[in-house]
Amino acid sequence: MTRSLKKGPYVDEKLLKKIEGKKPDQVGVIKTWARASQISPEMVGFTFGVHNGKSHLEVFVSEDMVGHRLGEFSLTRKFIKHGGKMQKEIEQKKREAEITQAKAAKATSDSKK
Repeated sequence: MTRSLKKGPYVDEKLLKKIEGKKPDQVGVIKTWARASQISPEMVGFTFGVHNGKSHLEVFVSEDMVGHRLGEFSLTRKFIKHGGKMQKEIEQKKREAEITQAKAAKATSDSKK
């Protein structure tokens, strides 16, 4: 559900104070816990350290992100991978293919010399 138009977008005031009158290249990473804060056009170009519950993940704000929330770009869950016997076999085949490609590239580079 969206926020009512009469209230306007929620942008954390402390966050706006931190970037007010500064250029993106002057300021480093701006740490914040305000995951619910919407990204406004003034924030474009800045890098925010958005807290994910454990650490601050760096989020570089671009024009495409305006209107979204900061928390959308700092995931709270870490996906490792789906495991199993099939997955191991697939990964092993990939490694073998990479090795053969590297050997082939090396052989062609050696033959050119």
